Amino acid sequence: MSPSLPQLFEAIEGTWPPARSWEEGPWTLRDGAGGGKRVSAASARAQATDSDITRAEDAMRMMGQRPLFMLRAQDAALDAALADRGYAAIDEVVVYSAPIDLLTDVAMPRVTCFTIWEPLAIMREIWAAGGVGPARIAVMDRAKTRTGILARWNEKPGGVAFVAVHEGVAMVHAVEVLKHQRRQGVAEWIMRAAAFWARGEGASHIAVLCVAENGAANALYRKLGFAEAGRYHYRQSPE
Repeated sequence: MSPSLPQLFEAIEGTWPPARSWEEGPWTLRDGAGGGKRVSAASARAQATDSDITRAEDAMRMMGQRPLFMLRAQDAALDAALADRGYAAIDEVVVYSAPIDLLTDVAMPRVTCFTIWEPLAIMREIWAAGGVGPARIAVMDRAKTRTGILARWNEKPGGVAFVAVHEGVAMVHAVEVLKHQRRQGVAEWIMRAAAFWARGEGASHIAVLCVAENGAANALYRKLGFAEAGRYHYRQSPE
């Protein structure tokens, strides 16, 4: 059975964990420690009032974070309330999942992808070129069952990704392919390598997140057999 959307959100949290998270009123609050929106956004566990929103804003400011909220399908009222406060909607994200077997039906060519942790210097360089710096590497370090993937193409480094497993769901993050190695199938082999590794760790499904406006990546995931499970977006304070 495919994981439900709530299970996929749990896998997102488990495979890309904030430095700290806690429940306060109707919120789950997160200290991202500079690791980006996904580990820094507040999300609602119940209906929130205007005063609840103010308390969440204050808590995020006390952490030195710009107020940021994750909005899912069930958060329409909160979405509207934040819009009334001048919050801008940013980064609509598509949540995809697929059975592991869909990506392990083709044998991996030899010396195409390597699963490595700790990341090699070249992996850190490729991630850094794509905006994935030390704070996001620290997010990866917090995941329990994890590995990095280094792709080799045309006898040179081709790209990298990070994959971790949470309760039977493998989640792939931080896929980066070098510009001169794109449009040659590197990202597809990275995803297949992630599936092979995750199957060995007991995962039955594989998932990935993709910004809706990234047409090429969305097309790749659909081509590989991923099905859209849901979407979310953020609203960020205008301050």
